[in-house]
Amino acid sequence: MNMEEDLGERKEDLMAKRKEENFLSPENAKRPRQEELEDLEKDGDEDECTVSFTNGTSTLTAAEVGIIESIQLRNFMCHSMLGPFKFGSNVNFVVGNNGNVSLINISTPVSLGGKSAVLTALIVGLGGKAIATNRGSSLKGFVKDGQNSADISITLRNRGDDAYRANVYGDTIVVQQHISVDGGRSYKLKSGSGNIVSTKKEELVAILDHFNIQVDNPVSVLTQEMSKQFLQSKNEGDKYKFFMKATQLEQMKEDYSYIMETKERTKEQINQGEERLTELKRQCLEKEERFQSIAGLSSMKTNLEYLKHEMAWAVVNEIEKQLNAIRDNIKIGEDRAARLNRKMEEQQVRLNDAENKYKDIQDKLEKISQETNARAPECMALKADLTAKKRTFNEAEVLYNRSLNEYKALRKDDEQLCKRIEELKKSSDQSLEPERLERQKKICWLKEKVKSLQDQENSVNQEIEQFQQAIEKYKEEHTRLRREELDVKHAMNYNQRQLKELKDSKTDRIKRFGLHVPALLEAIDDAYRRGHFTHKPVGPLGACIYPRDPELALAIESCLKGLLQAYCCHNHSDERVLQALMKRFYPPGTSRPQIIVSEFRNEMYDVRHRAAYHPEYPTVLTALEIDNAVVANSLIDMRGIESVLLIKNNSVARAIMQSQKPPKNCREAFTADGDQVFSGRYYSSESTRPKFLSRDVDSEISDLENEVENKKAQLVRLHQHLSALEKDIKDNDELLKRRQLHYKELKMKIRKTVSEIRELENIEEHQSVDIATLEDEAEENKIKMKMVEKNMEQQKENMEHLKSLKIEAENKYDAMKLKINQLSEMADPLKDELDLADSEVDNQKRGKRHYEDKQKEHLNTLNKKKRELDLKEKELEEKMSQARQICPDRIEVKKSASILDKEINRLRQKIQAEHASHGDREEIMKQYQEARENYLDLDSKVRTLRRFIKLLEEIMIHRFKTYQQFRRCLTLRCKLYFDNLLSQRAYCGKMNFDHKSETLTISVQPGEGNKASFNDMRALSGGERSFSTVCFILSLWSIAESPFRCLDEFDVYMTKYPACFLQLHIPQSSTDCGHLPPPTSKLSCSIDLGATS
Repeated sequence: MNMEEDLGERKEDLMAKRKEENFLSPENAKRPRQEELEDLEKDGDEDECTVSFTNGTSTLTAAEVGIIESIQLRNFMCHSMLGPFKFGSNVNFVVGNNGNVSLINISTPVSLGGKSAVLTALIVGLGGKAIATNRGSSLKGFVKDGQNSADISITLRNRGDDAYRANVYGDTIVVQQHISVDGGRSYKLKSGSGNIVSTKKEELVAILDHFNIQVDNPVSVLTQEMSKQFLQSKNEGDKYKFFMKATQLEQMKEDYSYIMETKERTKEQINQGEERLTELKRQCLEKEERFQSIAGLSSMKTNLEYLKHEMAWAVVNEIEKQLNAIRDNIKIGEDRAARLNRKMEEQQVRLNDAENKYKDIQDKLEKISQETNARAPECMALKADLTAKKRTFNEAEVLYNRSLNEYKALRKDDEQLCKRIEELKKSSDQSLEPERLERQKKICWLKEKVKSLQDQENSVNQEIEQFQQAIEKYKEEHTRLRREELDVKHAMNYNQRQLKELKDSKTDRIKRFGLHVPALLEAIDDAYRRGHFTHKPVGPLGACIYPRDPELALAIESCLKGLLQAYCCHNHSDERVLQALMKRFYPPGTSRPQIIVSEFRNEMYDVRHRAAYHPEYPTVLTALEIDNAVVANSLIDMRGIESVLLIKNNSVARAIMQSQKPPKNCREAFTADGDQVFSGRYYSSESTRPKFLSRDVDSEISDLENEVENKKAQLVRLHQHLSALEKDIKDNDELLKRRQLHYKELKMKIRKTVSEIRELENIEEHQSVDIATLEDEAEENKIKMKMVEKNMEQQKENMEHLKSLKIEAENKYDAMKLKINQLSEMADPLKDELDLADSEVDNQKRGKRHYEDKQKEHLNTLNKKKRELDLKEKELEEKMSQARQICPDRIEVKKSASILDKEINRLRQKIQAEHASHGDREEIMKQYQEARENYLDLDSKVRTLRRFIKLLEEIMIHRFKTYQQFRRCLTLRCKLYFDNLLSQRAYCGKMNFDHKSETLTISVQPGEGNKASFNDMRALSGGERSFSTVCFILSLWSIAESPFRCLDEFDVYMTKYPACFLQLHIPQSSTDCGHLPPPTSKLSCSIDLGATS
């Protein structure tokens, strides 16, 4: 082992020295000339379907083993026939548009299509998996459409001292792979002469290992996806994974883990061997005892007689102990019977209190109902009286306001007449008549204009009202749709939560009862194994029951409700342990499942005497499959499932429970829709489907998915409707604002015109008017004013009287309404209390039945114990008589009868065996020797395995240190090559490997010397980052050997300079392409440049 390590280290040091010399050479640091870059660009514009192989002389030494000489494809991917074509000995560029390819090497011209097909065929043909190509997940996807199979033929060079089985294969090894359309593949490994050497994949693996060909290593074969994943990734962890995968350190790490797992399995085998060793030791001792017992046959017979005497009195002792135990049990049972009697009396008191409370609440509710019904007619009469008085008062108020307006108008006319008379008396000049006529004419015109404007005002006002009504209507519809949208969203969210829970529970039914339930059950199992529970708690109860008829699942869930998630404990100690476990999974403030404390029994209660019965419809108890008696007893105690009927049809349930006398012992019934039916009440269920007990989960998932889709479609329709309504509201708002603005303009015009009319009317002018006539009018106007004033006073008095009557009626009606509301408010809590009292009565009745059943069962058990006591006393007398016959004097026996019986049987068997084998001592000796040899052999193997484990641990510690040292060596070499490559462009950089967090940080300084600071690659420009990536690839090439390297479209994510730089550091067929390190100068490289422009 040490010699191999020394040789490997010397080989690595030599390789490193050669590579360092080459990388540090000044010729290797040359940059490509501009003319070369322009020629490279021109080559990309030429016909991409035709290629020519340019012969040239190479200054590099061609490789002798492992490189690819030729590839031929048939019916592979989209190609009927590709090749055969040959690769050059050093470097090959495969270029062209997508779907077409040109191959440039030092051979003759050749045309082919599909660059990636060549790389994919190389990976698959050399045993790689389909998924490693990133072109498909199955081999059958590589067979051309319409064909039954595909063939790949790859020729590898096999010359020189490192050739693989050169006497068998010759100078070349041909790897042929046949891929069938169903995804199967077969191999043929041929020699250079065409002879088939092997058809086994193991031979191909051996060849690849010999040549160090790794098609799944990204340094050997770098696909586009691998480049995106590792080289283009900005994640430092991805770069570290790339480094580990490229250097095969990742494989070493996995091998180390596998060995450690194997060591653990070996330890388990040692433990099993030690257990077997104990058993063999016991067998060996038994054989040895048998061997030694031959000499003590007579003493065994004496012992047998003494054991018989002990056995006789041991039986008497055990019967006496049983008698004492039965007497103790009877005493405990009598004490328990007394306790049950006290509990029965206490339960009866609680039942009486609950019934009295129910009756009191019912009486109060009946009293309130009667009082409310008695006040209802009076309230209706007061309301009608108030309505009539309001109407009378409103009519009187209208008459009063009308008279008041008339009085104001008369008074204004009187003022105007008086003023007019005064003006006429002062004026006598008639020279202004033409001007007055003109004013009168203008006033008439203005009045017509006012009338027209008022008509427009009325029309616009009507439009404004219509728009306001439309907007109000739209807003109401908008509010209603918003509420409907909110309801639909809530329903959809609820359905989505249910859908998620159903999908989770598809693989694990327990998840229906809560996401924490599987973890809680595991914790319960662990606590039970540790002995924290007296009996393992049972639950959730819903997981322990199964409906016989799936259509009744919703009815059963509506009946049991929270009990489906409940747990059962044997005693309060187990309950406290379970509560502590629940605290770990249910945070404070969240509801926890109910815990039922009841003594566990192996048999279900006998409820035949109190169970409900109907010839057509089952009870909840008979409709369920319950394997666990504890679950059934808990549901009987807590819910009385033996007295609840299940009736699918709602109308039939009403008829059975309400239209006629309910069946005997039946308290309530549930329908298939989950509705609850009592003899005088009916409660509808809010649930539409079962949550816990449904068996057809796929159907429920499908229904819920359809509901969710329907809700989404409904939301889309609501959004569209809301958008349309919002648009209508906005449009109507704009129109309303325009009409309101127009209305204000009309108002201003009317006021302005009226003001102008008043100004014209108020102009002082001398008119010849009959003053006497005006004075007569003024007198008549005053008489009218007095009459209207008198009438107005009478109407006011009448209005005040009617107002007082209206207020009085309002007070009476409000008082009556307040009393009725107070009665209703008093009735609401009483109804709730009545429901609670009814539930309490039912609970107390169930509790009473529970104690009655327990008492009856306990008395039966107690009587059974007393009868057993009588039988045991008789049996004791018989056994004592028999014991005195065998041994008159009583012997004090410390062993139990069962142990003595086993010893007697074993002693008898020994005596019989001795008699049977008397004189055959050799057979007994032989069995003893075989048992001893088996024991010693196994003991030797166990000791050997222990030494092996100890040696393996020492070896693995040494190997792991060597692995760390090797990893450190590769890391240092990678850093050195990276620095050297960066320096060729006057860059500086550093690589930071963090093996603990598994990250690789690359920092680059593009400037000269210390002019620029080190930057993370993410902070570099595109060209700088591409150049750094190229240096990273070349550094990995320098430390990871491979006969050939393949890059797929390596320049897609690079600028022009890094791409050319990479080309210059790949072995070329011309000295103008740069000098390359000797280790890579003998390799063949296939590079797919893609569709270059």
